[in-house]
Amino acid sequence: QVQLVESGGGLVQPGGSLRLSCKASGTIIRSLRMSWYRQAPGKQRELVAQMTGGGSTYYLDSVKGRFTISRDNAKNTLNLQMNSLKPDDTAVYYCNLNIGLDYWGLGTQVTVSS
Repeated sequence: QVQLVESGGGLVQPGGSLRLSCKASGTIIRSLRMSWYRQAPGKQRELVAQMTGGGSTYYLDSVKGRFTISRDNAKNTLNLQMNSLKPDDTAVYYCNLNIGLDYWGLGTQVTVSS
């Protein structure tokens, strides 16, 4: 049974940084496409960053140059380094794995506020 557990969210001031992690169990993520999504109050869930099995990456335009997605194969973990955070980055961040079926974590809250 695949499970994804996010961690690392919190309250940070504008310009600050956070590092999100998504620990996977029940499957090996090394060669799989994995993604980070976010959902702000009253808005649709949106794709923030994605890494293919081959290591190619995609970023939402508004986070390019500030966020970095990475994978730690030894820990079977997907990470999202978020720098220069803005209030518009406030959302619940979700880890996603699609292997025919969509698997989601429960999410971790990121709040950017002074």
